[in-house]
Amino acid sequence: MLLTYIRDGLREEEHDGYVYSFSKGFLSKNKTTEPFYLRSCAKPLQSVLLIIYNAINKYNFTPEEIALCCASHTGDEEHLNVANSILKKTGLNINNIKCGIHPPLSEKMRKKLEDMHQEPTVLHNNCSGKHLMFLSITKLNNWDLNTYDELTHPVQQETANLINQLCETDVKNYPITADGCGVPIFSMPLKNIVTGYINLFTNPKYEQIKNAILKFPKLAGGENRLDTIVIENGNNNLIAKVGAGGLCAVVNLKEKDAFIVKINDCSENARKIVVYETLKRLGWADIPYDRTIKTLSGKGVGTIKTDLLI
Repeated sequence: MLLTYIRDGLREEEHDGYVYSFSKGFLSKNKTTEPFYLRSCAKPLQSVLLIIYNAINKYNFTPEEIALCCASHTGDEEHLNVANSILKKTGLNINNIKCGIHPPLSEKMRKKLEDMHQEPTVLHNNCSGKHLMFLSITKLNNWDLNTYDELTHPVQQETANLINQLCETDVKNYPITADGCGVPIFSMPLKNIVTGYINLFTNPKYEQIKNAILKFPKLAGGENRLDTIVIENGNNNLIAKVGAGGLCAVVNLKEKDAFIVKINDCSENARKIVVYETLKRLGWADIPYDRTIKTLSGKGVGTIKTDLLI
């Protein structure tokens, strides 16, 4: 097992999965070549459209706006302000956005909406920045705004081509589905996801994306988000991105190396612990976490063990 909770000598909770390193191969005992959906780990890769179509210059996008395009954000006020700025610059309408509505991930914003007796909008959706990115490229090319979320749409076909190049694969060889927010999402082996991150974040051609995320990690995620915490503790050297389905990719910019974690049961807490432990053992960062299992009064009754090949 990749992660085990042992409570007074008894195995109480287990989480299995994989850790794959660009330079070292599998750091977990489990190994696989099966594909996994990229989910939100695709967002930085998808944002390369901004560079390819020169949309950053044509719309005068700021680093904050670029960061939001890569984000699984928490729907806080700062995220909404940046999203509204993109709407204004592009001349798009909020009704163009087809990501759907869910309560903001931010507990603070959820309470604010409740106190004001307001409902969330599509801008609170953690994927709204990505959708605004797709729409901005679509409008720039005079493509159909109403069908930008369909696999056959030019913006999604261009996305597939870019991901093929970055990840050194062919997404047609693997399952394709609709992500939670409705746009197509591709799948591939963990090796190819990590390759895509290396080809994106170590290429000077895409430096605006890298620099935006490094400078505005909270816009690229939010309060208490795993990827934001990793970036903030990385001494301007680490970039991280979480994805649903138990995924988190981390890039070390100085070493031009990367790893990805996949937790099979999709536990966010297990994902966090495995990411922190991998970072520590690789010597990339030491982010404190409590591996002691405690009672509500604080008495230690067990420990959390991570089984990695490093």
